[in-house]
Amino acid sequence: MSKQNHAIVKWIVNIGFIIFALIALFPIISLVISSFMPSSELMRNGISFNITMEKLQLDNYTYIFSQAPEYWAWYGNSLIISVVTIVLSLFFSSMVGYALALYNFKGRNFFFILVLFILMVPFEILMLPLFQLMINTQLVDTYFAVILPMVVAPVAVFFFRQYALGLPKELMDAARIDGTTEYGIFFKIMLPLMGPSLAAMAILQGLSSWNNFLWPLLVLRSNDMFTLPIGLATLLTPYGNNYDVLIAGSVMTIIPIIILFIFFQRYFVSGLTVGGVKG
Repeated sequence: MSKQNHAIVKWIVNIGFIIFALIALFPIISLVISSFMPSSELMRNGISFNITMEKLQLDNYTYIFSQAPEYWAWYGNSLIISVVTIVLSLFFSSMVGYALALYNFKGRNFFFILVLFILMVPFEILMLPLFQLMINTQLVDTYFAVILPMVVAPVAVFFFRQYALGLPKELMDAARIDGTTEYGIFFKIMLPLMGPSLAAMAILQGLSSWNNFLWPLLVLRSNDMFTLPIGLATLLTPYGNNYDVLIAGSVMTIIPIIILFIFFQRYFVSGLTVGGVKG
């Protein structure tokens, strides 16, 4: 293929990717535009690209920042739950996946099959016994009720196990000869090598926790403990729908996910691809 033809093909591919990107961004762009419209316009036209410049305003965001303290309480709850869930999930799931991959012990295959079995069971089936457990332990309407069932996620254990299979075992043997403990081998040698997998799973676990709706809806009771998905859902009632505040608040919820992806995106693709091909 000549350089000219190669350049043409490259331009066509780039244009195709741009078109697909715009299609993927269409809901977000329309949501951002609609967040500057008054409620009356949203009720009349819905979410659309039909923009009337003179009707765009900042009232929705002004209300959120100055007259909606409950919104920021929900925001804080979601941040606390998501951050703690990410940290604990990465810590415990990486340890379990690492042990299943690099240690030979009795019952290792059984535990891995058990992880696969739980991975295939829909969470909706597990909710009832988990909810009964939260009642028995008196954790209902607390952060712990939302966080604990997500600490050791089967998908994270499976992912870390697949990634750890590609780590060089020679480093472990060399560290043992130097007198390093097993915990030292994991934290000082192996865990840094798992950096791409940790970054990829941080994004996936953060996104899952931030958008989690059904489980927090079951275990949280008081308004000041609600997370953002539940709190925003309360704005839609049979007596009135605050679509303007709802849409502006939804736009604000995108910011932490964007920040999380910006920090870890350089490792995201490599973490997924390497963890996905190791057997």
